Amino acid sequence: MFRFILPLVAALSATVVQAEVTNTSDNGFTVTHAAAVNAAPDVVWKTIIAPARWWNGEHSFSGDAENFYLVPQAGGCFCELLRTTSEENIKSAEGSVQHMRVIFAQNNKALRMSGALGPLQGEAVTGTLTIGLRPDGENTAVSFVYKVGGYMEFPVDQIAPAVDAVIGEQLTRLAALYAPEEDVEAEHGEEPEGTKEAE
Repeated sequence: MFRFILPLVAALSATVVQAEVTNTSDNGFTVTHAAAVNAAPDVVWKTIIAPARWWNGEHSFSGDAENFYLVPQAGGCFCELLRTTSEENIKSAEGSVQHMRVIFAQNNKALRMSGALGPLQGEAVTGTLTIGLRPDGENTAVSFVYKVGGYMEFPVDQIAPAVDAVIGEQLTRLAALYAPEEDVEAEHGEEPEGTKEAE
């Protein structure tokens, strides 16, 4: 299950230019992250809509990032199959989870989804994640802004930094897919689990 409260392990290779809890109130918060990704917007977009490639399987209900899928159109689902074998599909799997619902999608530019992630799913809150892409020379400037508001039993001063860390980790993993090869090898020696290039 999502491990928002656990400390994160070693940071991956990517230059995050902004990463912080940018606003808090008694019943909500905003976290903002930005990074320069070493690829063109259309390439980054194709990766974003394939969350199995970059979302950490540690932050899932099944424990396996391969069970994630995303339909990048209004009403589409960022979902996860609860299955034990790769042959199981949505009809034969043990169950499924809707993490977020797509409410805005513009190819190569923006993806906005509504959903309370991880342990927030059991609270009476609304979460909105906006992913923005903008050409920046040969790179793509990517931003993740996640806004959460409503009634929850988690103290904001505790849950906001934890969610901030998890959202930041996913953007870092996305950027790491396109980091210069020598940087990745120097930092880690191998690609992080769940981020292999699609065949």
